This record gives sequence, C-alpha cells and structure tokens, in this order.
Amino acid sequence: MSLSPIDQLVSNRASPLLGAISIPGDKSISHRSLILGSLAIGITRVRGLLEGTDVMATKDALVALGVKISRGNDGLWHIVGVGSSGMISPVAPLDLGNSGTGARLLMGVVAGQKITATFCGDASLSARPMARITDPLVKMGAKVTSREGGLLPVTIRGNRSLIAAQHCSKIASAQIKSAILLAGLNARGTTIVSEPSASRDHSESMLRHFGASISQEVAEDKSYRVQLAEGANLQAVDVMVPSDPSSAAFAIVAALITPGSDIILCGIGMNPLRTGLITTLIEMGGDITKSNRRTEGGEAVADLRVRYSQLHGVTVPPDRAASMIDEYPILSVAAASANGTTEMLGIAELRVKETDRIKVMAEGLIRCGVKVDYDENSMRVTRSSVNGGVTISAEHDHRIAMSFLTLGMSAKAPITVAGCATIETSFPGFATAMNQLGASLANGSPI
Repeated sequence: MSLSPIDQLVSNRASPLLGAISIPGDKSISHRSLILGSLAIGITRVRGLLEGTDVMATKDALVALGVKISRGNDGLWHIVGVGSSGMISPVAPLDLGNSGTGARLLMGVVAGQKITATFCGDASLSARPMARITDPLVKMGAKVTSREGGLLPVTIRGNRSLIAAQHCSKIASAQIKSAILLAGLNARGTTIVSEPSASRDHSESMLRHFGASISQEVAEDKSYRVQLAEGANLQAVDVMVPSDPSSAAFAIVAALITPGSDIILCGIGMNPLRTGLITTLIEMGGDITKSNRRTEGGEAVADLRVRYSQLHGVTVPPDRAASMIDEYPILSVAAASANGTTEMLGIAELRVKETDRIKVMAEGLIRCGVKVDYDENSMRVTRSSVNGGVTISAEHDHRIAMSFLTLGMSAKAPITVAGCATIETSFPGFATAMNQLGASLANGSPI
C-alpha cells in the first residue's frame, strides 16, 4: 500500500517483515553538509541528502542568508559556498519550523557573521530551550535578544571578531558543541568545548573533512574535549550522506518484535557515537548482524540483517545516553516485548526534545497496557501484553509517532496515532516503506 503524508495513521498487527528497506539520509549529517558547504570556498556536492522538512528548512534559511543551493535531476545537491564571512542579513525571520538542529547550528553560524538574523519556528520549537546555545555565543561577543526564558523568537547580531570560547558544557549535547564550533570559525584564538561524555561528533568529522584544524580527546573519566584552531579556511568537498541510524531504528525494532521477520538495511551509518541502540538491542538478545563495513564520506557504514528475536530486559547505563538519545522512544517499544524489565537511566535530556519524550512515551505505553515506571531522569518498562485499541497523540513529535506505529505491529488491537504528518521531517515515505516489508499502516479507521 502506498500512502501519501497524512496526520493520522492506524497501525494493525503486522505479517512477518521480509525484504530490504531503503533508509533516508542521516539528518544530522544532512544539516551539516548544507551548513559547512555554505561556509566553504567553492562548490560542494552532496549525494544522499535527506529531503525531509527539517533539512529543507535549513536549506531555505541558508538561501535567505545569501547562499545558492540547487538540486540536480540526479538527486545531487550543489552548494555554492560564500566563505566563512560572506553571508547577508535576511530580509525576513528565518523560520526553522520544527528543526532544533537547524535553528541551533545556524545561530552559531550567524554569531560569527557581521549580520543580524531573527530565528523563529513552530509551536514545538518555540517551547524548546535556546539559552543553552545563546549564552555561550553572548560570551563570545554576539548580541542576542529573545523571548523571556531564552525562547524563540531569537535575534542574533553577529560579530566577525568573536573571542574564542572555552566552554565547559554540563551536558553532552552535539547541538551546543556544534553551535560554538561554528561560531568559532570566525573567532580569535582556539575554540575549546568540553563535555561530560562525548556527544555525536559529526561536526568535528565534517569540519575536518572541509579542511579545519580540529582535535578531539577522551579522558580516562570519559569526559570529552574538542579544540578548533583559529583561522579555519573551509574548502568545498564532495559529501556522501549515509543512511540515518536513528531512522533505521524503527525498522530494526519492528523486525525484532514481529515473529518471522528477516530484513536487510543497506548503508547504515555506524559512527560509534550513534550506535548505542544497536549495542543495547544486541545485549537484549537481538539478532542483528553487520556486513560490508566500509567508509563513505568520512563516516563508517555497514549493511544490517535483522531477524525476529526473543528479547530480554537490560539496564542501559547513563553514559550510553549520548550515543542513543533519539532512540529511547523506540527502545521502550522493544522493551515492552522483552522478558523482564528494561531500565533506562540518565535520560533527562529527553524532556527537552520536540516534546517531553519520557512523559509522552510512558503515558502512551501505559494506555496500551504496558507496565511503565518513570521519573525525571529514568524509565523502566516491563514486558506486558500490548493491548492496543487506543488513539495516541504523538504531540507532533516524529519519533513518538513512528514508535507507536511500530508498537501497533505487535499489539492485540490496532493503535491509531495522531500527529503523523511530522514524520516527514526525518523519514519521508515511512508508512509506504514499512508496508512494503509487510506492515499494515493505513489511513482512516482501524481495519
């Protein structure tokens, strides 16, 4: 069944999932490809770019900042870079929609330009904290005004002579780190960012790929430090975007919990700071095998084969959270089918995503008949009979929507999920792709 994007979908009990599925390009790398290509000298060519609404919002914002970006009929994107200080003030606010990555990284970019830009977004993005980004930028020399509480809309008046930051972040956040590093491209001195543990390092890898001098260090206590040297002069390069492991997570878990399933996913990004979910699922007894390991565009990738497995509960340590922060919603779905209890610790950051993902997932699972305990920083899911037969609001969060659609594939009765249109931000065509494997996702009333 081929489905067009719609806001409400019904997930019915699935047949065995069989065959291969194509996973869209990595969202994190897609954002950064557009941004770094815009700051480079020359024409950057990007293949495999995720063309979801979040990434397209970043593309539109960069065009408003004076960058020429185009897509060829062959799917190859061309970015004509303006250099590290060649952007112009936009004539209207930059609307990033639901994209926290786009908004926060571009704040770092604008801070290092001699321009002024106002950032806005949808209701969800407008409720997300921005002071964690803007406070370090102010210390570097940018001027910032925002709504009370550091919320959007945020206006940034950039400074081409920023003072390099030496920022010690209390949380492991790729968005905080990336915004500071992007601002640091035009800063005087060495920009240094420290984290309690390493968050995803796509910005570091891609800055190096574009010619920046950057170093990384992990201490014995697992704390992380990155340094960006002064005077980076980025040069255009070709980028091949791997398939997104966060998007692959839904097909992986669906196959693990649906009896008889056996699927193949090709070219999935295997950056070790992104594969915490796969590590956890294998610990739970998941039959996941990797083959054809290779490097594409500076990133490790592999093909995955996933087969139905009887999972068992585990305790996921807090120091793994940074490598799978977007995957806890779908992990909680896997946990509902796993023998015993799965405990997820150190996950408070989930509360400031597109929605409060701990609360929304826990309450939705409970309505479906799953036993869940949770608090501000953890969640515990115990194997239960997944009854279904309910309508769940995804609160306009794409990962919540796909998680409950996946849960419906093994539920006794259909699960209806409202707020599915936002899936287009990260996985365009999700329902159609899953149905081609054997899922039963449909528009309208339950079958």
